[in-house]
Amino acid sequence: MASDSSMDIVCDFNVHELTNAVDQARREILTRYDLKTLGITMDQSDTAITITAPSEYALNATFETLLQKIINRKLSPKILKKKDMEKMGGTNVRYTVELIKALDQETAKKVSAIIRERFPKTKPSIQGQTVRVSSKSRDELQAVIAMFKTEKVVELPLQFTNYR
Repeated sequence: MASDSSMDIVCDFNVHELTNAVDQARREILTRYDLKTLGITMDQSDTAITITAPSEYALNATFETLLQKIINRKLSPKILKKKDMEKMGGTNVRYTVELIKALDQETAKKVSAIIRERFPKTKPSIQGQTVRVSSKSRDELQAVIAMFKTEKVVELPLQFTNYR
């Protein structure tokens, strides 16, 4: 008899590509005529990117440059969650941009409920930061993938891994 086929739905991105995008944005800012003398800093950590600039214009231009480089590196802009602008001392301002690396429980439950509702022959289960979907038919799994790729059900960049 044929066994169940399965796949995992995760929210992840290539960290090396993100690092490359941040480095490219830094280099472009250092060569742009209107931004190179302003002392803009862009720091990347595991969970966030912090952009500090002397004015709102420079901060917005830096963020747009970073966003453009992320898109050019084939990363989804949905991995960025921009927080409100913080005023520092004087005219300095700062953005802290969180990086979305995993499905939280609420989103995983929403994904699982949508799959259960639309595809009754599949069995979704939440396993930590992934949603495992199993079914007897591979066509059902491909239909689930097609649904998430065409319809914007969740505002996260979902990847489909371990397709067996």
